[in-house]
Amino acid sequence: QVQLVESGGGLVQPGGSLRLSCEGFRVSFSLYSLSWYRQTPGKDRELVAYIGTISGSTSYADAVKGRFTISRGNVKNAVYLQMNSLKPEETAVYYCQAALVQIHYWGQGTQVTVSS
Repeated sequence: QVQLVESGGGLVQPGGSLRLSCEGFRVSFSLYSLSWYRQTPGKDRELVAYIGTISGSTSYADAVKGRFTISRGNVKNAVYLQMNSLKPEETAVYYCQAALVQIHYWGQGTQVTVSS
């Protein structure tokens, strides 16, 4: 079946950087819009970044604009999230999503902890 596998999470100090990866198996990412979400306990999952298909247009949550960058893999069937200048309040589980009309696939999530 379709699998999305995230990696790259971990512990980072405030102001530091991380690069999250999400690789797709048995799904062609080129056909899907791709997004990164994050969720903390007791809160709804929130959209962080989005990248479209044909045009590759991107959009970001206001809170991360200028610090996070979403991109598609050129060789790998993957999507990435480069996160810079991380803040403690961005500690969360980060999920990737692939969407095509009403079809949505999710990864299992990767924990990002921003703490000194």
